[in-house]
Amino acid sequence: MYPSLPKSYKSAFPFKIATTSFIYPDHYIQNIEMLGPYLDEIELIFFESTPDSLPSKDEIGVLLSLANEYDLSYNIHHPLDISPGAQDRSRREFAIETIQQIIDLTAPLFPSTHTIHLPYEGSDFESESLKNWQENICRSMEKLYGAGISGKMISVETLDYPIEWVQDILMDFNLCICMDLGHLIIYGFDMKDVFDRYRNIISIIHLHGANNGRDHQALDLLSTSDLKTILEILKRFTGIVSLEVFSYDHLLASLNFLEKVWARRNV
Repeated sequence: MYPSLPKSYKSAFPFKIATTSFIYPDHYIQNIEMLGPYLDEIELIFFESTPDSLPSKDEIGVLLSLANEYDLSYNIHHPLDISPGAQDRSRREFAIETIQQIIDLTAPLFPSTHTIHLPYEGSDFESESLKNWQENICRSMEKLYGAGISGKMISVETLDYPIEWVQDILMDFNLCICMDLGHLIIYGFDMKDVFDRYRNIISIIHLHGANNGRDHQALDLLSTSDLKTILEILKRFTGIVSLEVFSYDHLLASLNFLEKVWARRNV
């Protein structure tokens, strides 16, 4: 019904190569069945926090069986509609409950990391607004810690603000970073500088084409200068690299492109 990848990329790079659970227009299990034989890891994306959008316990059991069958691991991307730093207390509590629920639900899969967003919802960048947001995040992290969740399980994704805004929180709670290279390109941040400063706590990289204000595209849309920087980063990284695209065509083009440029990276 769906086209398969033409070859396996398992252990093809010094890092684990992954992609999203929504390459094919189907459910989690069907995507894993199609992708599992060809990649090292799958990024299970939970776009929304509503219970009916999450896999059931039975589906988690099937995903575990597929992981064993295909020698596959998973990482978890938490919903985009939650905000641990929200000003409203009820929204923060809902975010904490959702993160806890998903961590418990997916525990049988032994995920490599749980990626969360910490969206900044302030109306300005003044110090008081930033301080309140940071304090709210700290309150949320304290509650997660109180529930027995280790900071090392969580990777905070780079978004549309400088990662320095949450640097103290990362250190205080022993959190990791999900370095989204596409986001860094779109918002004009220095990829090499971010990697050099936080390399020791970067557990996963999201990699996708980004150009002219558009991201989550195939890698062959990257500019020559951005590609050069990315290759220098990948040569020093041994964690998870997730091709964060959402179609077979973009995935195939990205894998072909990455394989080609990787082969001549030292030329």
